[in-house]
Amino acid sequence: MTDPLHAELLRPAQEAARRAGTLLRDGRPADLAVARTKSSPIDVVTEMDIAAEKLITDLISEQRPDDGFLGEEGASTEGTSGVRWVIDPLDGTVNYLYGLPTWSVSIAAEQDGETVVGVVAVPMRGETYHAVRGAGAWATGAWEGERALTCRPAPPLEQALVSTGFNYVTEVRTHQADVARRLIPLLRDIRRGGSAAVDLCDLAAGRLDGYYERGLNAWDYGAGDLIAREAGVLTGGRPGERPNPGLTVAGTPGVFEPLQQLLEDFGAWHD
Repeated sequence: MTDPLHAELLRPAQEAARRAGTLLRDGRPADLAVARTKSSPIDVVTEMDIAAEKLITDLISEQRPDDGFLGEEGASTEGTSGVRWVIDPLDGTVNYLYGLPTWSVSIAAEQDGETVVGVVAVPMRGETYHAVRGAGAWATGAWEGERALTCRPAPPLEQALVSTGFNYVTEVRTHQADVARRLIPLLRDIRRGGSAAVDLCDLAAGRLDGYYERGLNAWDYGAGDLIAREAGVLTGGRPGERPNPGLTVAGTPGVFEPLQQLLEDFGAWHD
């Protein structure tokens, strides 16, 4: 049975994701510029990332003033309720900067350290994904009504379509490219979409068989990880670990374990 609090948390998450997605889609200036950089000169933040995070935190704070926040663009408060919101206001900033459609708004709610609600809005697709722990994963889009999500049946690994992403630090991305080079002959193919949250939702929706990436943060995978798991996807890090910044791995049952083991053998992780 779904905890009533979790259902209550879903509502502001959906509203905030919808409103932030509309702001980002309709309010993108023609002369959009980089506001600052993060890990490297090509790891960018735009004024719209900052505006979207403020919209989300302001909206949720009005409804739940005692909750904490962890946001990619700097929102960090402890809160006193036991609930913390983990927010990526614009996952896929470089795509957004260039006018590519694969970007998203990702909002997760944690209760006592466990993710219990996840919402990912993908405005340029007109799709929104959501999950409440124990209640399945769902999506709205061009189809009528809400659609329950179930991951694909697992193919043999050599027929698996797997997505990944690359870091913005040169030394790290060079190593990631070497791992991808070794993986490609063992899979159907590799995709690189540019938004971890979208990749995890695509896995939940049956559009991919697997996904992995090194160097993600909690806001990158928080909502998408829950949505994927509620759709039957297995997720983790290195063997025996949960997803973490060292390595995030996700796959349909039958793909997850062999993919995870290959990544372990190839040293795809970092401490």
